[in-house]
Parts: sequence; C-alpha cells; structure tokens
Amino acid sequence: MPELGAFMLNGEVSDGSPFMVLLPIALILIAAKVFALLFQKIKVPQVIGFLVAGLLVGLITFIPGETIITDYTMNGIDILAKIGVVLILFSAGIETDLKAVKSVGKAAGIITTLGVAVPLALGFVVAFLFREYAGMEASFLEPGVNPIYSDIYYGVILTATSVSITVATLKELGKLESKVGNAIVSAAIIDDIIGIITLSLVISLSGSSGGSSDFNLLAWIITSCGGSLNATTEVIVIICNMALFFGLSIGAGFLVRPIFNWLGRKFPHHIRIPIFGFAFCFLWAYLAQGFFQIADITGAYIAGLILSSTQPKGYIDHRTETTANVFFIPIFFASVALKMYDATFDFSDITFLLFGLVWVLVGALGKVIGAGAGGLLSKFNLRESGAIGVGMMARAEVLIVTAQTGIDARLVSSSIMPFTLILILLTSFLTPIFLKLLLKNKNGDDSNNRLEKTEAKETADTPSSHGDSLDKQVIKS
Repeated sequence: MPELGAFMLNGEVSDGSPFMVLLPIALILIAAKVFALLFQKIKVPQVIGFLVAGLLVGLITFIPGETIITDYTMNGIDILAKIGVVLILFSAGIETDLKAVKSVGKAAGIITTLGVAVPLALGFVVAFLFREYAGMEASFLEPGVNPIYSDIYYGVILTATSVSITVATLKELGKLESKVGNAIVSAAIIDDIIGIITLSLVISLSGSSGGSSDFNLLAWIITSCGGSLNATTEVIVIICNMALFFGLSIGAGFLVRPIFNWLGRKFPHHIRIPIFGFAFCFLWAYLAQGFFQIADITGAYIAGLILSSTQPKGYIDHRTETTANVFFIPIFFASVALKMYDATFDFSDITFLLFGLVWVLVGALGKVIGAGAGGLLSKFNLRESGAIGVGMMARAEVLIVTAQTGIDARLVSSSIMPFTLILILLTSFLTPIFLKLLLKNKNGDDSNNRLEKTEAKETADTPSSHGDSLDKQVIKS
C-alpha cells in the first residue's frame, strides 16, 4: 500500500501529487505578506520579510513525519522560484534607461568601473587567502573545476548593488536630481549591466555544468565540422558565444521593438501585450542558457533591455511587477531561505565563520572605497565622493540572486547565504544614516527635506493615497 502522500501514476507509485504543493505555497504567501508589512514599518526592505517567511515555514521540517515540506513539494517551489528570479531580472531590464546610459558622462563610467572592480578584487583576495592559507574547503565544487573560479565568484557576488534605498533617501533629502544623485543613479544602471555580464562570464569560464546546459551551439558547430576544443579554444568559444548572443539580441531588437510599438498603439493597455512580453522574456532566457551557455537571468535582463525603449514598456513593467510581486517573488525569496536548512553550515567551522564576517566587511567597504574613489577622480569633493560611495553600498535582491546562481552552479558554498542576508541588513540600515550625515546642509537642516515632508503629508491626507497598494516595494537594483 502506498505511503502517506504517495499516489498512483501509470501503475507506479510517485512520492507526491501536484495538490501537495498548494499548502506550502499558501503558508509562504501568508507569512511573506505579514512579515513584509512588519519590516516595512521599521524601514527594512520587505525582501527581508520574504526571507524570514521562508525561514519560518522551514521550521515545519523539524516536525517528525511531516509531509508538507518534502523533496517533491520543494521541486515545485523551485520551479515557481525560477520564474520569480527571471521576472525580477526582466523587470530590472525594462526599467533600465538606455538613453541615460548613453548620455552619462565619464564620471558615471569611472564610478561604476571602480565600484565593481574594488569589491570584486577584495572578495576574490579574501576567498583566495582563506582557501589557500586558512584551510577553507571547496568541496562543493564539481570535479575538474579550478577553485580559483570559486574565489572569483565570491567577489562577483559583491559587485551587485541596489540603489532603491539610496533613491528613497535622496528623495527625502531633496537631492535626487542633484549632481551626486544623478551620478549614483547613472552609475547603478551601468553597474547592473556589468555585474550580469561578469556573472555569466565567470560561470561559463569555470565550466561548471550546474550553471549551464549541456549544449553549446558554437562548440557543436566546431566539433561537427571536424574541429576539436582545448583549454584555449574553449575560452575563445565562450567569449564568441557571448558576442554572438549579444549580437543576436541587438538584431532581435530591430525586429521586436517595432512589433511591441505597434501593439502599444493598436491595443493600448491590452493584456495581450504583457503576455507577449512574458513570452519573449522566457524565450530569450531559454536561448541564453540553452544554446549560448549564458545564465538564463542574463537572457531575461537582455529581453527587458530590448523592451525598455518600446512604447508600452510602462504597462509591461506594471504587469510584470504585479504578477511577480503578488506570487512569484515572495516564493523565490522564501525558497532561498528554505534552502538554508539544507546548507551544511557548521557554526563550529570557525574558518568559514571568520571568512563570512570578513567577506561582509569587505563587501560593504568595497563599494564605498571603489565608488568613492571614482567620485574623487571625477572631480567631486570629499563629502560628495563619500556620499556616492555610501549610496552605491546598499544591497538587496540582486545580491541574493547572484549568490543563489553561484550556489546552483556549485561555485560557492550554500553557507554563504546567511552572510548575504547580514550584508543586506547592514547596508540597508547604514546607507540612509550616512547619506543624511554627508548630504545635509551645513546648518544641519534642509529646506528641501522639509518641503518633501510637507508634500508627503498633504499627499497622505488625500483619499486616493489610502488603502493597500500593489506593493511595488520589492527592491530593484
């Protein structure tokens, strides 16, 4: 007789039934909303609430004989989580202002370059030193993968930034449209693009099968023509694959953008437009990983970039956020937290504990030092450069996405995830505090700040502002 939770499929006993996924999803969504609202009250990004919800639901696994959180239901949750992370990057791509990227001056380029290079280098050095000289293990790596790629990826995770908390603070201070505000926002846009490309490049170069498909279009063409691949040509193939994919994406833009512009004019605010947008997002994410060995989230981001200059982009993004925020994104972050229970983190492992704490420290300081130095080189004064560095320090969901991608690719230990959460909390609390100290007027007051607060109060008193919004507070990088 089948065990509890089993069912018959084609005469065989399966370890679960699709309806079993519904209960953990319901618990995740209830807990996610409750904790998101609680954390919003204390000015903490609600993604932390989603993660806490996952941790809370995960406590069910300690109940003997429970059949709620099983391998079967986790597989279902993971599929929904994958859709969530793809939609996060798709929406981030749509919200990227390519015109702003093209129009930014040398300052944003310098700030971004150093803001990416310094934390990447510091993360790499810390990981390398702990592995080489402190005995930190890299047993999670697949056979044949050089551990140096693991060290690099620990640095890649630290390149992620999220300026939504910074933007909110700058708005409060009346400094969003200032020279410093424009520099931070422009640099953050370029930071996103560089970070996503770097992520895909390191995973591809490492040769980790956990981060890509088994099929490589260019390699298949070469071997089908009688050629062979060695270590050198494989690197060339990877770079050529990326060039081909981005070239294909540019070409697709000339075809796709006119179609969406026509749809936007012919059927304004019709549901078919975001449906086609979602289809294009998933298709491009699949092509990226399935044929070009590029992370699927990179494909989703590029799809968003292609649609970012179309007429109905605002409507597509609104529908994407609504769909993702209501269902898929809470499940993604909760699934990340649930996986922490599977992590083999041992608090008696002093080496990794020390590494994690140092990694958090260099993660926070790396952005401040790198982006701040970029500000100084771009002729900002010391106070403004400090504000730029602090503004680029904040992290949110892209840090988690990048870390989880590395864990799935078996390039970093799953034990790093608790430290990513510490880094998010630390920078989320410190960023607004230091920004206000660095950007306030010399007399300690800010008339713009008072004006912002007055306008906010007047807005809050209007009937249209009351009620529960669609919760567009999920932080984007």
